[in-house]
Amino acid sequence: MSTIESNLVEVKVPQLSESVSEATLLTWHKKIGEAVAEGENLIDIETDKVVLELPASKSGVLTRILKGDGEKVTGNEVIAQIDTEAAAATTPSPSKGEGGGEGVKPPPAVSPSVRKLAHEKEVDAGSLQGSGPGGRVTKDDVLNAMQQVKSTPSPLQAAEGPLRSSGVPTGVLLAGGEGGGRSPITPPIPQPIAGGRAEQRVPMTRIRQRIAERLLQSQQNAAILTTFNEVNMQPVIELRNKYKDAFEKKHGIKLGFSSFFIKAAVLALQKFPIVNASVDGTDIIYHGYFDIGIAIGSERGLVVPIIRDADKLSFADIEKQIADFAARAKVGKLTMEELTGGTFSITNGGVFGSMLSTPIINPPQSAILGIHATKDRPVAENGQVVIRPMNYLAVSYDHRIIDGREAVQFLVTIKEALEYPGRVLLDL
Repeated sequence: MSTIESNLVEVKVPQLSESVSEATLLTWHKKIGEAVAEGENLIDIETDKVVLELPASKSGVLTRILKGDGEKVTGNEVIAQIDTEAAAATTPSPSKGEGGGEGVKPPPAVSPSVRKLAHEKEVDAGSLQGSGPGGRVTKDDVLNAMQQVKSTPSPLQAAEGPLRSSGVPTGVLLAGGEGGGRSPITPPIPQPIAGGRAEQRVPMTRIRQRIAERLLQSQQNAAILTTFNEVNMQPVIELRNKYKDAFEKKHGIKLGFSSFFIKAAVLALQKFPIVNASVDGTDIIYHGYFDIGIAIGSERGLVVPIIRDADKLSFADIEKQIADFAARAKVGKLTMEELTGGTFSITNGGVFGSMLSTPIINPPQSAILGIHATKDRPVAENGQVVIRPMNYLAVSYDHRIIDGREAVQFLVTIKEALEYPGRVLLDL
């Protein structure tokens, strides 16, 4: 915001990152003539990476709105004006009748992230009884209201059933794009109209437009090939079960499977640096660092924060970063910097029950690891058939710079690191 007169303050869109050319105004939380307090959120702004809150820099009255809900804006564009000396229009205050009976009830407090969730779930947040401090409406209030409305599951919901992953906690995906599972930002399916065939046209959100653009770019500009292997997860499962309680007691975070996959991938990337490289025109850029993208399913869609310098982090550091990313993704608090960059990605279709897939590379990266559901299967060991928890792994790679030999050996290195987890712990 900037001052144009002593008492007038311009409300401007924040400076966007170099990779973001424009944004979309989602919801104004104030109307013209209403008082605003310094630091109070005026509007939510959606980019293709995050949803930003724009707080008032000064207290006063909102006197002009130049851009409305849904309009496209650019960085530093003026969208409204605050008068720091004007008086707000007064409205009748809620009254109480004799005997303590309530008159007109004020609307409940609703945060921007909860308001957006309510809009997506088609729930009237203003009619809910908030369970949070001071009657604030929480995410659970919205979800509970939605469940009451939809007490009978649709055929599609019943067919899907509960989703669980053996590799990563539900709701946290190791990043990338693949064909399995419904996107959390898919619009609701319209209910059939008696005697007709219903259709519903819903504009793509900005993040969905960006996902579509990047995945199409990947398939058009890269020579994508996929190689597969299988891994026996029993050694990792046994190691985790043995130490998970002591790990959580010492570090204050649960030991998941995510850190094992990330550490195994980093070990393989160190051995085969071409897989960690990217293409720029006719040049190959080798990255001397290992920034691993993980995807987290939030209410507004799939976001991909980056774990920087993963090779320098401990198992506890990785688990804490993933938990932090997941918590802040739910309330739209991830920053653009945290969602930008990355030298390699990992995707886990297992959270949707996927058994096998060919993941799509996240440009400008040159490879992506796909993890799937761990299932007990019969396998041959020492001439005997035994049951083992098996997981199919897939690596999609850009054949322009990565040959099949390197891709196969890269995946074998990950397989061996997981089947002999001591190699990861000892950095072998």
